[in-house]
Amino acid sequence: MPPKNKEKGKKSGAQKKKKNWGADVEAESRHRLVVLEKELLRDHLALRRDEARRAKASKDQLKQRLQRVEAELEGSRSEGKAIYAEMSRQCHALQEDMQSRSKQLEEEVKGLQGQLCREAATAREEAGQALRERDQALSQLRTHVADMEAKYEEILQDSLDRLLAKLRATKSQWDGTALRLHARHKEQPPAPSL
Repeated sequence: MPPKNKEKGKKSGAQKKKKNWGADVEAESRHRLVVLEKELLRDHLALRRDEARRAKASKDQLKQRLQRVEAELEGSRSEGKAIYAEMSRQCHALQEDMQSRSKQLEEEVKGLQGQLCREAATAREEAGQALRERDQALSQLRTHVADMEAKYEEILQDSLDRLLAKLRATKSQWDGTALRLHARHKEQPPAPSL
């Protein structure tokens, strides 16, 4: 009969692997969440940089135009005042547009963050569901194995009982045969010795 401690070592190793597998699934889910958040933040930063570049370029253009207008203003006061007023109006309109665009971008960022949170929650729920399904499958397998062990034990016990019954029946026949042979051997005269 093999030592019992070897089987126990195998079982505990298998159980540790199962526990590590669940932790790996959870770690992988967290990793996916972090990667998604990272990509979202990169996209957001790229959008902000592009907007800032465009705004700076637009601002630089407006400054150049404003300087030209101021130069012309020196030559012509009355015409310059009208041009300056128009430029101020355009600058104000652009500032309002920029503020409006900034608010729109902030709302988009909030929407994307909300979407990311929902996707993260879905990923967590899916990982939890996968773990629950795995645990349920393991439980079913354990129950099935226990049922099979009980059936095999019952079959083995029945087979051993039948074998013992046959041995008992055969033993009485062998005992009878042995007694007859013994009696015959006693009846035979001893062989002469040389």
